[in-house]
Amino acid sequence: MKDASVRACTPGEPVNAMGREENTKPREGPSGEKAPEAFRSGYVSISGRPNVGKSTFLNTVLGQKVSIVTPKPQTTRNRIIGVKSLSHAQIVFVDTPGLHVPAHPLGGYMVREARQAIKDVDVVLFMVEPRPPARAEEAVLRELARERKPVLLLINKVDTVKKPKLLPVIDQYRRLYDFPHILPISALTGEGIDDVLRAVVEALPAGPRYYPDELVTDRLERFMVAEIIREKVMEITQEEVPHSVAVEVSQWSEAAGGVHIGANIFVEKDGQKGIIIGKRGERLKRIGTSARAEIEDLLDAHVFLELFVKVKKQWRTKKSFLAEMGYE
Repeated sequence: MKDASVRACTPGEPVNAMGREENTKPREGPSGEKAPEAFRSGYVSISGRPNVGKSTFLNTVLGQKVSIVTPKPQTTRNRIIGVKSLSHAQIVFVDTPGLHVPAHPLGGYMVREARQAIKDVDVVLFMVEPRPPARAEEAVLRELARERKPVLLLINKVDTVKKPKLLPVIDQYRRLYDFPHILPISALTGEGIDDVLRAVVEALPAGPRYYPDELVTDRLERFMVAEIIREKVMEITQEEVPHSVAVEVSQWSEAAGGVHIGANIFVEKDGQKGIIIGKRGERLKRIGTSARAEIEDLLDAHVFLELFVKVKKQWRTKKSFLAEMGYE
């Protein structure tokens, strides 16, 4: 099984909310050596409103999928760390839930995750769409101004607009905030990504390699598997099942023949359970087939996947259940 790109921090290792070692002054690597002056490293949050393209950007930068992507807003619920190792720098990206007005405790958790990430990092990437700033963007920028750290503006989805329409948008954002860089990009096509990496490295302080070069994310394989299943549920059910889906990996065993995984799909209503299962189980089978293919690619092993759909009424409002699912 592949384990080089998906790994957690060493048990017992003192870490703060972003997973970096505490007391790193002077900034040192895992073995205690001081970082060379020419090497730069640090943590960089990808912040912005829901569905602006943050997860797509992270996956494109890393060259592999570490954060699920759907057309629906508020898909990302946790902070996802992605590590980009270069010869002269290491960038630890933090993909955050979209900033929005929460409607339930789960939404409150997501917003707290996003805001805490902004406080913990060295550089902020504020991602927006190619349209004039609204009150929501202005409010975020006022909050960012209080943090007193470099904020780079990424105007995503520029492949969807003509360049003359982009110029007034850039001008309006420039009048709102003193950005060191305003970078038009397309996370989908990769346009402008190299410019972002150069600007980020320029803004980072001197520091060590926090993670081995081969590591791409700090998330455990179980978390990644649960997210893949949740993504397939959202993709295949489309608008029929909203964000009331949670996934728990309940069983994981490895043998010579492959990996046996059992997972619970939680919904809030009996009707949603029926939608996910579908007529004679056809839809649940499609979800399992699609998820299994991607999980096998992640684990580099044959996978036996069993899915169970369970009703947990109003789970998004139950703090004890949210804690059990890792939304703390």
